[in-house]
This record gives sequence, structure tokens and C-alpha cells, in this order.
Amino acid sequence: KLTKNLFNLLSSNMNTQFVVGESSSSSNLSYDVFLSFRGEDTRKNFIGHLYFRLCQVGVNTFIDDEELRKGDVISNKLDKAIEQSGVAIVVFSKNYVSSSWCLDELVKILDCKERLNQVVLPIFYDVDPSQVRRQTGSFDEALEKHQERLIGAERMEKWKAALTKAANLSGWDLRNVADGHEAKFIESIIKQVLQVVKQTPLDVAHYPIGLDSPIRHIEMLLQSGCEHEVRMVGICGVGGIGKTTLAKAIYNKLFQQFDGSCFLSDIRSKTEESGLVKLQKKLLNQILKTKEFEVDSVAEGVNLIKARLGSQKVLIVLDDVDHRSQLESLTRERSWFGSGSVIIITTRDEHLLYGLTKSEIYRAKLLNDNEAQQLFSCHAFNYFSPPQEYVELAQDIIKYSGGLPLALVTLGSHLQGRSVEEWRYEFKKLRAIPHCDIQKILKISFDGLDCDTQSVFLDIACAFHGFFEDEVIKTLNACGFYSESAISTLVQRNLLQRNWPSLVMHGLVQEMGREIIRMESQDPAKRSRLFNPLEVIDVLQGNKGSKKVEILVVERQALKGVKLSTEAFRKMINLRVLKIDDLHISGDFELLSKELRWLSWKGCPLKCIPSNFPSEKLVFLNMKGSNIQEFGLNLQKFEKTGSL
Repeated sequence: KLTKNLFNLLSSNMNTQFVVGESSSSSNLSYDVFLSFRGEDTRKNFIGHLYFRLCQVGVNTFIDDEELRKGDVISNKLDKAIEQSGVAIVVFSKNYVSSSWCLDELVKILDCKERLNQVVLPIFYDVDPSQVRRQTGSFDEALEKHQERLIGAERMEKWKAALTKAANLSGWDLRNVADGHEAKFIESIIKQVLQVVKQTPLDVAHYPIGLDSPIRHIEMLLQSGCEHEVRMVGICGVGGIGKTTLAKAIYNKLFQQFDGSCFLSDIRSKTEESGLVKLQKKLLNQILKTKEFEVDSVAEGVNLIKARLGSQKVLIVLDDVDHRSQLESLTRERSWFGSGSVIIITTRDEHLLYGLTKSEIYRAKLLNDNEAQQLFSCHAFNYFSPPQEYVELAQDIIKYSGGLPLALVTLGSHLQGRSVEEWRYEFKKLRAIPHCDIQKILKISFDGLDCDTQSVFLDIACAFHGFFEDEVIKTLNACGFYSESAISTLVQRNLLQRNWPSLVMHGLVQEMGREIIRMESQDPAKRSRLFNPLEVIDVLQGNKGSKKVEILVVERQALKGVKLSTEAFRKMINLRVLKIDDLHISGDFELLSKELRWLSWKGCPLKCIPSNFPSEKLVFLNMKGSNIQEFGLNLQKFEKTGSL
């Protein structure tokens, strides 16, 4: 309880506001609207049409059954239905007051207005509001008949007071709206009800930490344009960085300001599962509060969106877009939507936002150290900081997570309630095998790449993280890849960052790439890329290499003191990249792969480069700190080597 109170206190001081509708969003309400009316006057005409339209636009409406109106006292079911409704629509008609049921309902409704802040909307159906307010004419006659039935004085006074109060509320008089045209009158009521009966806000996050600054930033982006324009904002970033969470928070702050709103979540997977037509249908039905739209083709859906939403001020969120066709079929042109509309797009692929200006794109950021500690600790300990005995381990795991919310939440929840010893074991395991839930989310971006770009990504993750971009491009181009294009794609999809002049990856993204390689085979010798020191040494010392191996790299010092024969490389005929700093090799260098493009052999113990050294395709050779005194090999054979 103390923890929750502290968290609530902190949340109350946050600038982030999470808007909750005043009526239908409360969890203890069963209905959006309760209809109070005189059945013999309106059930088969006006009320029938109004009820149909309320249901059609998705408003959960209670309408009584004649069976509930037996006897003289309001039933418990009706009493409960009134209390559990956010809005009460009271339809005053000619014979409304002749029913003791209607009058008791009205008293109950006004009691709920006082106690529960229920919204009461009176409708005057072919009766004058003053007649209701003062109880004159047929209303006075009906009350006199009740008096003759020996209705108690106290009950009668409650009825009269309720009639007066209700008539003084802002409502609708059929005679003064739409020239008495019932269909238009009902549409006016529907529009007003939809503004009162708010759509339920989205669940954002159990602990909304680190949202304040991004929300303010996006609000500034939206405010920078003209309020009468259709504004678009793109939120891009790596998987798990919190794009969807941020979009939900923005949606909750804004949706009440629009004629209609729709949050289309997880578009990537829903397109695969159900297709674009179903998404178009959901967009139309949710914004227009109807279930009547049937869409048979994407082209038909496009025309319906343009025709029906062109005059509507709407808020639309397209979450997790991964293909241009999704944007083309849902929000291709700003002209499809009414003045003041807002479209928010979340994506891992920044290239999909090329139609937006720079000022309309927000690049989601990793959490800072303080935010990361709070988020992790809330999920691991239900508190904002770790207990003393967990501090060091918690800091290690937070550092490992690299500010990525997905990792902090996943690992915090995974470790909750475990002992210090269990934490140590789990962290050790984590460094060897990434958590499957984190891996799954991050790998989605990889799966959407073409084969060439996937190979470039894996090469960088396994061998070239932190290297100069120019060196990486020259090396991978020599390997037959279109590396400039691939690197641009990886940057756009937030799998790679340019930290000039180098290329860098988030630690967990790099781990995701390396885990893909581990999953190629249980046997390291049958994987395409080797980078784990123990596995590299085992493969080399056991002469286990195979033609599958294209990259073999190991950090300096790991091979210091190890002595091998070139025989260890005989089977690795497709080896393109080799890093064997400090390794002592002897034997026939003819056995090294002829496909080598990049070789780092710092601290090479040889005094002379052998004449049969594989140099034909080599573009990069680094032998710093070696014992080389002369080239036994003609330098002309290094014709493709750009860096020596």
C-alpha cells in the first residue's frame, strides 16, 4: 500500500495527464445511457429510432422492458440500471407524468445526478418545457389524478421538484431543432451524446515513467502547425523503445477534442492476419460509431474514407506501420480528413515517413539512467530504487538494458521476487542467452529486411560494431554486398546508428543479431559467423572449421599464447573476414581462404609475409605491432588492398 501511495503521489505530480472520460469510462458503470420515457407515447416511434441509432454508434444503452413496469414501485433492476449508467436521457412526452414509474425514475435520476455526477439530458417531445417546469396543462391534470389515488404528499413533492429541476437543465425541444424533423433531431442528440459519453482511454503503462518530455515534444510539434490544417506526426525508433506507449499517452490526452478517433494497433501483424480491408473497415466504423460499413476492396475502402471522413475532425493513430501500402490505404492524403485532424504514425522504419517534414518526425529516445532505474525498480521491487543488497546487480542489469524500456520492464518483471543468488544466476545466463521476449520483439525489424541487408546487419553485429563506416562499406562491397544502401536501410529502421565516423548498434540489437547466428546450429563450426572466444579456440584447435564459416573474429588477448597450424583453416574455404590478433600460426598459408577481404592480425609473430599469402581479394590488412621486417610477397599482389 505504501508503495502504491508513493507511486500515486509521484504520478499526480507528473506533467503527463491521462484523460479519463467523466461518464462511460468508469469501471463500475454497466451502461453508457439510460432511457427514461413513456412507452405508450414514444416506444414504437421516436424512442425506437433513438435506441437503434445509439446502439448503431456503439453507445451501450439501457431500455426497459414492459415486464419491468408491473406494480406501482420502481423495480430493483431499474433502480440499479439508473445508478450504473453514465448518462440519463429523459424524454418528456404528453403522457410522461401520467406514469408513476416515469416520475419515480426521474426522482432517482436526479438523485444520481447529485450523488454520482450523472449527466442528465432532457428531451421535450411535443411538449413545452415550461409545462414541465411549472406542471401546467395536461401535466397538472395527471398529477391531480395521482393525488386522487392517495399518493403520499412527500412522494408528490419529490415528483414536482424533480420535474422542475429537470426542465431547468439544458436539453432539446423537438419544435425548435431541425424544424421538428425527427431524423435530424435524433442525429443532433447522437452527436451530443457522443461528446458526453466519452470513449474509454487506452491503457498506457503500469508505470508511465519517462513520458513527460516526449509528450511535451510531440505537443509542440502539433502546435507548430496551423490548427485548421491536417497535422501529421511520425514517431520512429527501434522495437521496444516505447513508441506505442507514447502514442497511447498522446491519444488519451487528445481524443476528446475530436469528432471521432481511432487507434489502430499493431498494424504490421494485423495486415498479415486479416488484410488492409479489415483495417479500413475498423477505421470507418470506429470513427463514425457505426457497424454498417462493409468494405469489399482496398480501393472501395479508400473511396469510403475520403467520402465519409473528409468533413470530420478526426484523431487517427496508425501503430507499428511497416509497409507503405498500409499508409496508402488508410491515410494517404491529408485532404481525406477534415480541418484540424491529427494523424500519428509509429514505425520502426523512418523511411516510411519520407512524406513528412523534419519537424513532423519524433525519434524516440532511450531512457536516461535515472528513468531506467525507476522503471526497472518499479517492475522488480514495486519501488523506485532497489534494496541495498540488490543495488550492484540491479545497476549491472540496467546497464545491460541500455535504456531500452522493453528490456527494463521484461527483466524487472522476470526477476521480481527472486533472491540475490537467483539474480546472479539469471544475469549470468542472460549474458549467454538473450531473453526470448526481448529477442522476439527486436527480431521483427530484422525479419523485414531483404537477404542482402540481413547479411550486412549480421556482419556488422558480429564483426564491425564501432568501426569506421568507410572501412565497413569498402570491405562489404568487396564481399559482393550493396553496403551503402543496406547501411542506409539499417539506419532508417533504427537497427544501426551513425556516430560519425563510426557505425554503432544498441547492445541488445547487437545481441539479437548474434543470437540469430547462434540459432543457425548447435555446432559452432557449422555457423556462418564465429565471435565467441571459447568457441573460436575450440573450433581452431580441433580443426573443426567448415565451409559454412564466413567470419571469424575474436578480441585481442583472447588468442595470446595460442599456437596453431594453418591446417585449422583448411576447411574454411569461404572465410571473408578474419581477426586473429596475437595468434601464432605456422604452416602452409596456401590453406587460408582465397575469399579473404579483411584481415586483422595485430602482433603477428612472422618476420616475413609468405609468398603464398592469400592477397588477391584482400582490401584491408592490419598487422600493427607485428614482427614483420620484409614482404616476401610482391606488393603488386595487394592490388585491391586499400588499407594496409
